[in-house]
Amino acid sequence: MTESIAPTEPTASAAPAEPTAPAAPAEPPASASPAESTAPAPADPPPPPKDRRVLRAALRWTAAVCAFAAAWAGTAYGITRMERTDVPGLATESDGRWPYPELTRPPLPSGSPGPFAEGNDAGTHHADLRALVLPAPRGATETAKLRGSDGWLATEDFLAEFPFEEDRDTLRLKLADAGLRHIAARGWTTEDGTRTRVYLLRFGTAEVVDGLLSDYLVPEDRAPRQVRGTELSVFDEGLTSDSQVDNVRRSAHVEPEPYGREQVRHAYLGAGDVLALVVQSGRGATPALPFHQTITLQSQLLG
Repeated sequence: MTESIAPTEPTASAAPAEPTAPAAPAEPPASASPAESTAPAPADPPPPPKDRRVLRAALRWTAAVCAFAAAWAGTAYGITRMERTDVPGLATESDGRWPYPELTRPPLPSGSPGPFAEGNDAGTHHADLRALVLPAPRGATETAKLRGSDGWLATEDFLAEFPFEEDRDTLRLKLADAGLRHIAARGWTTEDGTRTRVYLLRFGTAEVVDGLLSDYLVPEDRAPRQVRGTELSVFDEGLTSDSQVDNVRRSAHVEPEPYGREQVRHAYLGAGDVLALVVQSGRGATPALPFHQTITLQSQLLG
């Protein structure tokens, strides 16, 4: 038994001895007793089993630390990509933006190009127009009547946004001549009383949409076409250029003071074969930030 745990390394007795003076022949050694014949035990306890346990424990801790570091790094990256108000447990004051759900563009029919893909000169949106309307923010109450029939709104319901009968008659003819195909809309009211209405109108080509914007709705030589609740609108200079979405033409307007019981903001968007109208109004001053946010998100869905 003692031999099985003896060290395998060479012992000190195996080292070459220093030369000594010749000695007289010695008598044959007496036979050693059993105790003396046992191999000498090492000075220190055999380390291999303990060292292996320590090594395995160290490797487990190292792996755990690396895994934790990787998980922490991923979590930190996710938080930096979120809005401050979206971080669970982080107490921050809202900056006024609305909590819209995560937005995704609807799928295109198989083989259909995007509205601004090479070769799609007409700027056609092949996706379902109803799926391109911006959804209501969380907590808002939707306006059922803007859903229309099967998601399609009647032209007269859209024309009701314009206060003057002459404008409605003129625009009705222009929409018909331009080959209006569909209108999809959505409306909602947020807890602060702000009312929002979004209309998407689809035509045959992007050229038709550009003509309606330039010739009638937002002419360069006249004020933009008014919507109900306003008598005068001016260009909204608070909408910064860094929120501009490629391929989407926009013109945002705000009712200046004095605006009476409520202030109205509205914007016209042109994106390929789709013309959009966004209207917001509320008691007193209508906040600019959610209006700009709504315009930008709707532009992203269309762009």
